[in-house]
Amino acid sequence: MNYTKCILAAAIGLALSGTALAQKTQLTVYTALETDQLKAYQEAFNKVEPNIEIKWVRDSTGVVTAKLLAEKANPQADAIWGVAASSMALFDKSGMLEPYAPLNLDAIMPQYRDKKSPPAWWGMDVFGAVVCVNTVEAKKKNIPIPTSWKDLTKPEYKGQVVMPNPASSGTGYFDVVAWLQLWGDEGGKGGGWKYMDALHENIAQYTHSGSKPCNMAAAGEYVAGISFEYRDHTNKAKGAPIELVFPKEGLGWDLEAFGIYKGTKKLDAAKKLADWASSKDAMLLYGKNFAVTAQPGVAPKLANIPDDYESRLIKVNFDQAATGRERTLAEWTRRYDGKSEAKK
Repeated sequence: MNYTKCILAAAIGLALSGTALAQKTQLTVYTALETDQLKAYQEAFNKVEPNIEIKWVRDSTGVVTAKLLAEKANPQADAIWGVAASSMALFDKSGMLEPYAPLNLDAIMPQYRDKKSPPAWWGMDVFGAVVCVNTVEAKKKNIPIPTSWKDLTKPEYKGQVVMPNPASSGTGYFDVVAWLQLWGDEGGKGGGWKYMDALHENIAQYTHSGSKPCNMAAAGEYVAGISFEYRDHTNKAKGAPIELVFPKEGLGWDLEAFGIYKGTKKLDAAKKLADWASSKDAMLLYGKNFAVTAQPGVAPKLANIPDDYESRLIKVNFDQAATGRERTLAEWTRRYDGKSEAKK
């Protein structure tokens, strides 16, 4: 009898185990998060929700944005985690996001989330502009360390500046948006375009990654790489001979943001991911990489990032950035794409 009970208990155990395995949900998550961040975020989430697997689809912001728009009629994503808010606003206008107020929404500052209730998207952290300057190469070439955006248009910088292509990179796009806001657009005739015309004379290459310009400057390939603070901070921490320059006119920026894809068949699991990704535990992880998180008072002080960093960020209207995206990128491509690196 005891033997029979043991067999029965083992069978029940196997059945329950099989049920648990069968209930494991795979979420397809589109992202532009840096590759070296994905593992830590996923592992922390799975400690809380072990039965939800994440299948990452990762590329740079512009590529992910184009992919999601192209798939609108046949969506593949369940959630979008770590894609620029300017892209999220575009997805929202295209009816592609499922509004949802995560459990921790009230802790997220109003300026870092969609204004609707419930919101279509909300922010995780700020990624902002910085110029990565190789001090060894600058000294060797007798080039002064810049303090402003306009310094990069001086003759001594000719062929020594690299920046991201805004059609491929969220970092490149927020730079262009910021310059147009700072100095004017006027349908391609404003001061922002005149600035980019002058900068273009000194550009060696437009890359398809927001990280690559700083990596190239850190390696001594060029003196100055227009990038974002995460990559500059990590390269300097590894010992690269670089200085982080925060141009005095003001910094373009965007948010890494989260949204649920409308029509997902795994809505409950996507909501669980949203609840965790908006939590203080998640924000603490974001704060290891970025100086400003969407929940205030969470991010620790990052070395080499000024205390007043947040106050240097220009005001950005994400809906406006989304609405003008197609026209802005078409104009930029017409003018400057000849110096873009070849696509893979």
